[in-house]
Amino acid sequence: MILDTTAIQKILPHRYPFLLVDSILEMERLKRIVGIKNVTIHEDFFVGHFPGQPVMPGVLIVESLAQTGGVLLLQEVPDRDSKLLYFVAIDDARFRRPVVPGEQLRLEVNVLSWRGNFCKLAGRATVDGELAAEATLMCKMVDREK
Repeated sequence: MILDTTAIQKILPHRYPFLLVDSILEMERLKRIVGIKNVTIHEDFFVGHFPGQPVMPGVLIVESLAQTGGVLLLQEVPDRDSKLLYFVAIDDARFRRPVVPGEQLRLEVNVLSWRGNFCKLAGRATVDGELAAEATLMCKMVDREK
């Protein structure tokens, strides 16, 4: 493990219950990153999605990919405490299988391009080597309001 949850929180502004990446396993500066999200029944969203048959919402899988990419991108920003990354587009999102409590998401994110304040990322989320979701994510870095 390269980064644990405590180290991730020094980079990302997200906190419980919306911090959706638990650890970073691999990182190649400015190119790629691999993170882990442990999916537990204790997640708040499982209360209503869906009672008796809990499934992690696809939008939160995409958010997990984005947060993992954010760890990679924000490492490069010296004043990251004053910045936020906002989605500007999500393209080609596909959901291949449900993700349920007790599973572990492997979050693989590759940088496709990074120009100025805009970045394009390709993300894949797998469970035990099986594709659960994938998407192309575009984000913009903005100044954080004080």
